[in-house]
Parts: sequence; C-alpha cells; structure tokens
Amino acid sequence: MDTKIILEATDIHKSFRWRDDRNLEILKGVSLQINAGKVSVIIGASGAGKSTLLHILSGLDNADKGSVVLKGTDLFKLPDEKLSKFRNRHIGFIFQFHHLLPEFTALENVAIPSMIAGEPKSIALKRAEELLVLVGLKERLHHKPAELSGGEQQRVAVARALSNKPDIIFADEPTGNLDSANSEIMHHLFVDLKEKLGATFLIVTHNPHLVDLGDSVFEMKDGQISGSEELIVKSEE
Repeated sequence: MDTKIILEATDIHKSFRWRDDRNLEILKGVSLQINAGKVSVIIGASGAGKSTLLHILSGLDNADKGSVVLKGTDLFKLPDEKLSKFRNRHIGFIFQFHHLLPEFTALENVAIPSMIAGEPKSIALKRAEELLVLVGLKERLHHKPAELSGGEQQRVAVARALSNKPDIIFADEPTGNLDSANSEIMHHLFVDLKEKLGATFLIVTHNPHLVDLGDSVFEMKDGQISGSEELIVKSEE
C-alpha cells in the first residue's frame, strides 16, 4: 500500500550563539520524511537536538539552512503573517505542559483555536465537545483547568491541538509531566486518534513505551539522524 509523505525536511542546520561568542551547532544536516496517518517518534539523549528540530519542523523557529515542506508548502518561504495563519490552519502542537487558559473551561479552551481561525462560535463549541468526548472527558466539559487532574489537563491540550483538523500534530515530550498511569492513557490515546481520525503525529519523547507504539522511529545523535533514516521499533512479542 502506498504511503503518502505529508512532511519532508531536507538538510536542516541550526546553530545558536554561545556565551563566549562561539556558534554552538545543534542540527547538522537533518533530513527526514513523515508519513500521513502515522505516529512517528523522535528519540535521543538530552542535547541531541530533538526539541529544536521539532520547533523548526512546526514553523515555531527558523533554520539556518535547509527546507521544510508540509503538504507542498515550504514553511521558510512564508512571511510571518502567512506562516502564523498556516500554522493555525494546518498544524497542531502539544507541549509537555498543557498551557491551558485558566479562566476558561475545557470546552472553551478547545474551541478557541477554531474561533481564532474564523469559525462561528456555535460550530467551534460543537467540534470542541466532540473532541473532548473522544479523548474521554465527556463529564469535564465545563470544568476549568484547576478543577482537572494533570492527565485530564493534558487530554484537553490534545483535543485543542485537534480543533482545526490539522494535517499534522507535533508533540514535545507530551507525557513528560505525567505519572505512569496517565502516560499509559496518553500513549494509547495517540494510537486511538490515529485510527479514528486518521491523524498524523510527530512526537519527541524519552518514554520507551511510546516508542513501542510508534509506526516510525527516528533516532537523533549529536544533531543528526543516526543510522538508517527510519528505524522501526516494536515491542518484543
């Protein structure tokens, strides 16, 4: 069966200016392809450049060199205003910390991105309710973040990332702030959403259990994709 490539990164380089005015090279020519409707995972030790790469692939940061093409659009060629609109319409992001707005309910938090994109409030709220039910929070629609557990807050963040029906969802250590039980729920939620919605996920993680659930696994070492470009990692039967 043919697999559609939704995102392609080519020869990504990124450096930061260090305290003594030296350049610290973080990414050293990273290239990879992400398949649509799959859970792809980036693993690697701290300092390998995983989060930096994720921020560049999602348009949150610029590369010094290279290209990132998402559904035929080169992100680096878009002016800032068009890039912001493109991200809102085509990209979802889940951070380690949920970043929910404390004064709004779960339902309102999930609806906000759609309303920013110009969706009528009634439609945005209906979509938000459907997503919250899908992530198992039917009884928490009108609760504010402070009234939710850590795992519930992160599931609201997942629903929010899906609110505009993005082409790809990026997740940076999405279970890093959760206990093992809630991490397990989150891991299987990603797979469930992939199967039910056809969602595409690219996840940076240290968690070996999430690696086991990935369709594709990329290992980063010293700012590069290590070994073969795509490593398929599965649990031992």
